Amino acid sequence: MPRPRQALLSRQRIIEAAAALVDAEGLEAFSTRRLAAELGVRGPSLYNHFATKDEILDAVADSVTSQVDVSFFGKVDWREALRRWGLSYRAALAAHPNIVPYLARGPGRRPAALAMADAVYGGLVDAGWPPARATHIGALMRYFVAGSALGSFARGFVEDPGLYAEQYPHLTQAHRLPEHQQQVDEGAFALGLDALIDGLSHTYERQVGPLPPAAGAY
Repeated sequence: MPRPRQALLSRQRIIEAAAALVDAEGLEAFSTRRLAAELGVRGPSLYNHFATKDEILDAVADSVTSQVDVSFFGKVDWREALRRWGLSYRAALAAHPNIVPYLARGPGRRPAALAMADAVYGGLVDAGWPPARATHIGALMRYFVAGSALGSFARGFVEDPGLYAEQYPHLTQAHRLPEHQQQVDEGAFALGLDALIDGLSHTYERQVGPLPPAAGAY
């Protein structure tokens, strides 16, 4: 038989299939055997492109991070840059919550994650933050965003009014939270982001000096 014109596998095809599997079934169900079956190949074929399962997951995690926009650091006020980054970061993670525990381990050797860390750190230092504080802010934002993307507060309540009526008098409307999941979770994140940036603004004034005039949408 003639050889196919295009290879059956590519790194990008493996990453896309692995991401779809993690999205659908979670990290615990993910395996190279399951991935190979999904791609219609034998398991060893994957190792022509990735040496280990963790390398595949690293690539999946980095593909999610690459969706986060950090282009505005150094172009707008640091407060507005943090706000835009936080919103973009959460949107990327919330779209792929099953990979968040793996991604939250840190950037490792992942190019997109390291590029994001470099842009954020550089933008904050250039804005006047001491290097140690810039590191703290980057870590703080990662904790905040990753935590918000791991699960839904609103979906944690069951739609059974009888469960709350007698024993939890302050939760008599909690059964309605799941139907307002998007408003609750997005509203909570927006409130937290506002509070976080306001607090950092006060810290900046104490440790660095007067804040520059806030431009743009801040």
